Formats: sequence, structure tokens, C-alpha cells
Amino acid sequence: MTDTPSRTAPLPLAGVRVADLSRVLAGPYATMLLADMGAEVVKVEQPGRGDDTRAWGPPWAGPADDAPGKPEAPDTSGSADTHPGESAYFLSVNRNKRSLAVDLKDPDGLAAVQDLCASCDVVVQNFRPGVAERLGLGYGAVQARNPAVVYCSVSGFGPEHEPASRPGFDIVVQAESGLMATTGPAEGPASKVGVALTDVLTGLNAAVGILGALMRARATGVGEDVSVSLINSTLSGLVNLTQQALVTGEEPARMGNAHTTIVPYQVFPTADADIVVAAGNDALYLRLCAAIGRDDLAADPRYTTNRGRVAHREELVAALTGTLRSRGADHWMAVLVEAGVPVGRVRGVLDALRTADAGGDDVLRTVEHPTAGLLEQVRAGFRLAGSPPPLTPPPLLGQHSRELLTELGVGPERIDAMVKRGAVQQADV
Repeated sequence: MTDTPSRTAPLPLAGVRVADLSRVLAGPYATMLLADMGAEVVKVEQPGRGDDTRAWGPPWAGPADDAPGKPEAPDTSGSADTHPGESAYFLSVNRNKRSLAVDLKDPDGLAAVQDLCASCDVVVQNFRPGVAERLGLGYGAVQARNPAVVYCSVSGFGPEHEPASRPGFDIVVQAESGLMATTGPAEGPASKVGVALTDVLTGLNAAVGILGALMRARATGVGEDVSVSLINSTLSGLVNLTQQALVTGEEPARMGNAHTTIVPYQVFPTADADIVVAAGNDALYLRLCAAIGRDDLAADPRYTTNRGRVAHREELVAALTGTLRSRGADHWMAVLVEAGVPVGRVRGVLDALRTADAGGDDVLRTVEHPTAGLLEQVRAGFRLAGSPPPLTPPPLLGQHSRELLTELGVGPERIDAMVKRGAVQQADV
């Protein structure tokens, strides 16, 4: 059943129009967040291939390309990928958008996108340096026609970084930012975080920068040229670790599943599964000791302060581990939750989703996708109590091309000609 929440107040970005010229993760994640708040987002894609992530699989959702009932997208570029369904990666960051599949190398296609940007409140792009300007889609060209535009450029290493054309995929930036060096076991190699966190942080920063600039633009008519990069987003996202490095002049130690400055704050094995205990202050430490029957550890002068617990980390962790290994995870979860000690079970992703949803977090929503069928999606991390977010499925490539070109004032004959020569792709739904 499709999730259609009742709306009690206007969505905060209702009436805001966004031209999304970005692809992969950071830009699309930012525009999806804007769409979740009610913005109208037009996703501009290349005919025949679309956003790179449409081909990033497995896994795929929905029937195979040649399955009965699945619309057949025309091969307009000679390079269309055939695959078993819709990419889970693409589906994760493109809900609540309309897709315009148009060739920017075609004069009519480029003119249509230039007109789109001139009519939008926000433009987001992650072209390589110089490409947007060459296409007449850079900030200067868009702002000349649209003075109040909020224009956001997303890059790997920022506009001033040398060399200027350096590409920046997530794993490269995890390495360059120090994030990888601080992740992984203390005695083992550096490790990347399991999700493309540099892109996610960049998407969040892009959304924040856009919203701030949009507030001013609405009040004054003055637009803004916003730039966000994976490297700056990740360096700022290391928060206490970057400050620790600056204060000490030393590289932060890699701590694995422990914390550099709080003890106990880590993964512990039990008789049957791993749990995390996070005693973030002295009061919580005392509660922990009482709950697990280790009053001796509470009374030990070595452990009465966090400073002492950090200094005697190995002895304390060994003592706690010995006790926690004596019973199973369910037992300790119940005991520690009752005592008010922060504790969690180490879960897989699917287990985490189902557990959160069953616990009342309402993290999952369902929508009917035109080819993938009933599709579960994860809500954004924020909640707007007065205006639940919309939910439309991630679009097929070119699903709204004719509709959007018509809105831009392109006549039906001209659209037909563009489709015929491969400058525009229209998906059949």
C-alpha cells in the first residue's frame, strides 16, 4: 500500500523550484532533501544512460529489462546499459524528483536547460571545472538571467584546490581527509567507512548552504554562489579529531571500536553477540557498575573519573569484558536499558531498519514504482511534525521529459523532432 500521509501545514519549500544538474551521490542527496521539504526538483540527465548510479548494481529492484510489462526505453545514445531492473543505489537518493533526459550537446536541448535554470530558484551542479561555464550554465551566465538564483557547485576538492580538475570520489577523499587513517582496528590497517560518508556530509552541507542562501534571496532578491566540496565537508566533519590534532600537534590514534577520550565507550563481546556500551560520564559509569554487579569497579580509585579510566583503559576494559561475557546480549540489553545506561546491539543494516521501524521510529515508507513495484524507502533524518514529506518514486530516465519541455514553452513539434534525433528521451510509463 502506498504511503500517503495527511498534510496539516504547507511544506516549508513549497513553491521553490530546483534544477538538479548533478549526478551520483552528494548533489542528488542534497536535492532529495530539498524535495522532501516540498521543493520541486527537476533532475536533468543524459539520454540513454542518465545518472551514473542507474548502472551501479547489483542489487536491482523490479523486473528485468526484457520482462513482460516493463517499459522499453529507447537506445538514443548507442551506449544504453541493459540490466535486471532499477539500481538500488539510484533509488536511494532520487525520490520526489522529475526526470528530464536531454542532450546538452544538442543546441535545442542546451537551450531548454538554460531556460530551466533561468526559471529556477536553485541550481545544483557537479560538472568538472570549466564545463558548466562552457555550456553557458555557470553561475555568471545563470545569474545574469536570474539575479536571485542560489547556485550550488559540488566538487571533490573545491574550486581553489590544485590541480583544479582533480576528480574526487568518496574513497579518495576518505584517504586524503584523515577519515580513513582514524578508522579501523588500532593494530590493523586504515579502513574506509562502509558508506560513502564524504558524499553524504557534502550533501548535507550543500542543503544547509542552499537553505541559508535561499532565505536571504527570498528576503532581498540577492542570490548566492555556494560551493561545497567532499574534502572540506569531511575535514569539518571530523570535528573533535581535527581539533585534537591541532591542539596536540599529533595524529589521533586509531582506536577501532573504542573512543579516544571516553572509557568505557566501545564494543564488548557477550556470551552470544556484541553490544556497545557508552558510559559517557562518571554518573553513567557508576550506573553501569551497579547494573552488572561490579561495585568493586565503581569504588576503585583508578576508575572514579574519566581521566583515570582513560589512563587505565586496558585493565578496566578487561574487567568489564570478563563480566559481560558471562551472559548473553539480550540479558545485558534489558539490564542496562533498565538502568539508564546507553547500550546497543551491533546489528546488520536490514536488522537495524526492521528493529527501528518496529520500535516506533517510522523510518520506512512505501511507494509504488512504475517498474520496480512496491518499493520501501528510508525517510530523511529530520521530521517536520506539521508537514509530513511527500513521497513520489524515483523517476524513470526521461519519465517527465515531454511534460517539462512543454512547461518551458517548447512546442510539441519541436519536442517530437528532438526525440526523433535522440536529443530527448521520453520514458513510456
